[in-house]
Amino acid sequence: MPDYKIGTSEEWQAARDELAKLEAEHAKLGQRVTEQRRQLPWVPVEKKYQFDTEDGKKTLAELFAGRSQLLAYNIMFGPDYEIGACPGCTSLGDGLDGGLVHLNHRDVTLICFSRAPIERLVAYKQRMGWQFPYVSTYETDFPFDFGLAMTEEQAQQIPEVKAMIDSPPGWLEEWSHQIGADLKDGLREGPGWIAFARENGTVYHTYTVMAPDPFVAPYHNFLLERTPKAQPDEPRTWRKDEYPD
Repeated sequence: MPDYKIGTSEEWQAARDELAKLEAEHAKLGQRVTEQRRQLPWVPVEKKYQFDTEDGKKTLAELFAGRSQLLAYNIMFGPDYEIGACPGCTSLGDGLDGGLVHLNHRDVTLICFSRAPIERLVAYKQRMGWQFPYVSTYETDFPFDFGLAMTEEQAQQIPEVKAMIDSPPGWLEEWSHQIGADLKDGLREGPGWIAFARENGTVYHTYTVMAPDPFVAPYHNFLLERTPKAQPDEPRTWRKDEYPD
């Protein structure tokens, strides 16, 4: 049986009007969430961090590149990933470059973090054709301090993670092969967004959101939500240069 129904233009319009009411409620709730998000307290970052970048060592403040806001996505690409970054995170990264100029002109610097060494990040960035700054947190406390990565001991203490490591579904085993790392290492990296502000010489942590929050998804996923056919439930993803067709 098809998972859609055939109707008249009048039936479509009546159903669309009902959906519009729900979408309006959703938009209003989204605005409330945005307002509450902006009311989160700013927490001063007191520890000194140094990161490896394509232009050498930089502090957290220097990553702002002269702007007052820093928005960063943490790509799952740990030092144990022998093949490359998480394909899902890679797909998200594919959609970022178009927004760089617009964010920069709104006082926001957009970057990505990963824990793999900078040489591997630069090579992967070139392979994917990315333009955004790609920063390595290799051998720093930064990803652990801000919940962007876990130690092996921490991962074992989370029942959901331990269950996936001990008895992974087929798609997760496939993902492990795609990144070239055992799940006990691969799942220690956390995909998520983190935001900072800089005022009067002080850097503040303002926001973090991690998967499975819907915001932590490639932009094309949001477009697919408006298409008529639902996508498969299993989250299989390929890098853009590795699709099986």
